[in-house]
Amino acid sequence: MIDSVLPAVALLGAVGCGVMAGVFFAFSTAVMPGLRRLSPADGAAAMQQINRTILNPLFGLVFGGTALLCLVLAVGAPFSGRAGTAWIVAGALLYLVGSIVLTMAVNVPMNNRLDAADPASAQGAEVWTGYLARWTAWNHVRAAACTAATAALAIGLWS
Repeated sequence: MIDSVLPAVALLGAVGCGVMAGVFFAFSTAVMPGLRRLSPADGAAAMQQINRTILNPLFGLVFGGTALLCLVLAVGAPFSGRAGTAWIVAGALLYLVGSIVLTMAVNVPMNNRLDAADPASAQGAEVWTGYLARWTAWNHVRAAACTAATAALAIGLWS
């Protein structure tokens, strides 16, 4: 059965990885540089609102749904006997580690710390300054991991 559904799951996973790569890329190339141009209080306040707004059903579906698809691929693809399996597993693991694990281990704790800060306070400005550099650097890693995951899944599908 895995042989018959694997291509569809891999295709949906590749699309999800690509969408997430785009989200992370947009943050790295436009959102965070734009927020950097604001005062620390305004940048922190804006990012607090972005972090609250992004927690919506559509984002959750793509972010979490892609994780579920990649988990199925990482576990099921080795049993398919299909060419390209190694690429599919690699792509799935790239997404799971580079997006899900990294987000939960690094970005979410930073988001929570920023959310607890008063943007208008000196402490809030200090939190924002550290947040901006570190969060953005790790977001670059997420964008690269999701892009690589998309490519690996596509190569696996074409193999």
